[in-house]
Amino acid sequence: MKWVTLISLILLLSSARSWNLQRVARDAEHKSEIAHRYNDLKEETFKAVTMITFAQYLQRCSYEGLSKLVKDVVDLAQKCVANEDAPECTKSLPSIFLDEICQVEKLRDSYGAMADCCGKADPERNECFLSFKVPQPDFVQPYARPAADVICQEYQDNRVSLLGHFIYTVARRNPFMYAPSILSLAADYEHALQSCCKESDVSACLDEKATTIKERAKKINKKQEYSCGVLHKFGERTFQASKLVVLSQKYPKAPFSEILKILRDIKGIYKECCEGDMIECMDDRAELMTYICSKQDVFSSKIKDCCEKPVVERSQCIIEAEHDDKPENLPSLVEKYVSDKEVCPRFEANHDEFLSEFVYDYGRRHPEFSSQLILRVAKGYETLLEKCCKTDNPAECYGNAVEDLNKHIKETQDVVKTNCDLLNTHGEAEFLKALLIRYTKKMPQVPANILLDMGKRMTHIGTKCCQLPEDRRLPCSEQYLSIVIQEMCKRQETAPINDNVSHCCSDSYAYRRPCFTAMGVDTKYVPPPFDPEVFSFDEKLCSAPDAERELGQMKLLINLIKRKPQMTEEQIKTIGGGFSAMVDKCCKEADKDTCFGEE
Repeated sequence: MKWVTLISLILLLSSARSWNLQRVARDAEHKSEIAHRYNDLKEETFKAVTMITFAQYLQRCSYEGLSKLVKDVVDLAQKCVANEDAPECTKSLPSIFLDEICQVEKLRDSYGAMADCCGKADPERNECFLSFKVPQPDFVQPYARPAADVICQEYQDNRVSLLGHFIYTVARRNPFMYAPSILSLAADYEHALQSCCKESDVSACLDEKATTIKERAKKINKKQEYSCGVLHKFGERTFQASKLVVLSQKYPKAPFSEILKILRDIKGIYKECCEGDMIECMDDRAELMTYICSKQDVFSSKIKDCCEKPVVERSQCIIEAEHDDKPENLPSLVEKYVSDKEVCPRFEANHDEFLSEFVYDYGRRHPEFSSQLILRVAKGYETLLEKCCKTDNPAECYGNAVEDLNKHIKETQDVVKTNCDLLNTHGEAEFLKALLIRYTKKMPQVPANILLDMGKRMTHIGTKCCQLPEDRRLPCSEQYLSIVIQEMCKRQETAPINDNVSHCCSDSYAYRRPCFTAMGVDTKYVPPPFDPEVFSFDEKLCSAPDAERELGQMKLLINLIKRKPQMTEEQIKTIGGGFSAMVDKCCKEADKDTCFGEE
């Protein structure tokens, strides 16, 4: 049995019981789920989340077309509020939404094979619909706000319609973004309008605020796609173990029992959000945040302002809030987990709860580590105890536990230091080249444009994280690198890369980044035959901006390594210098194309 299964089995079982009992109790208390949620969310929020749900499933539908479906569901909710015993009121919310979608006229004309999902039974029907969602689709244009000279009047006269169109567009373009986050972005947009409509230059003010909102939306979406990816790929146990670390770091003063309580709720809420059940996602997340806000003295001193915000803004604010200050004078972990004579009896008596508490204790003491690193430390500790508790003298066997576990920490710290030193010493361009050489050798099967995009994103992560204080560099680096790696792993599922990548993507969530770092050259790779077209250049290169020339050199570098993966650093440097010399020489010639051809 894998270690994450072990450390979180007790959490999962108690969580499953907790969540199922909550649902059974809720179903008993509320005959109609739709009536209950409508009463909780109130009409405006219920309508908005209903629009989000439909826009995420039916991305090609017009705002007017979806408004009719929204009206149908709202009418049903109001009917069920009046009479919960009505036959159609007992259906689950996902069934209500999918039934409505399956009744859309000419569904197959617009969505093709997606219409076949309607022939499946739930929950397979929903899984089928989810598989047809398209992130950032080409057929959906970014939100276009009304012109500056009319937008303020339109906001004043038609607030619901203006914000409704914003919500509709964001949901269509981001079909996996959670409803609470979309409503939080809509609230940001509304605050921007309220502020900018008082300014003399409305357009300039809104442009500035729009940039911030777009960046925030992009960041939220990436993180949520990542969380759903971990839940889908590694299952509920691993997902829950990683969230246990995050909660322990964020709320280090909260007792273990309180962390476990919200952890159980979070697992269920993420499951709803990731499965597209946005009404329940919205309501249950709001309920959890209300609970956390009711116990601010227990959880955090950093969420007071968030808890004073309206419901639609509160949850995203709390999620983005800083970690609370670490309690002073926490006892050394050595006393509880190394020196204590009862370590092995406690470990053997309740293996899962013991390791979960270790993760909690370690996480709350180390906000400067990434969640994956803490899970690697926990794995190392578990392996050590499994070996030592079988010996005649366990205490002597695990007496060097601190030194053993520090090896995991040193590996990660060394990776961050090496890369930050390289970036700070040689600059972004050289850092990007080093990454391209490294990763083209690891996975030469990946197209040049994908490798280049990956290298640029990793360089951006370096620039962002290496500027931070020492205690924030490591979690920043590994968090964002894990997102990039997961996207490559998702690509691996549909367009297999190589056995090394497959192993790193599937073997262990906690070890995925170190696995990619340690990955060697793909020895099974067979280079493609030489293609002169790949290495042809013309006079356009002479008039190209510096950035475009640099891009040309990067692509040349990738394509050379794809054909000669065993090239040495010295050979690569020589060719890079040769490229620059060729451009300088040929751009001075009268017949530039002939010169490039000869060179």
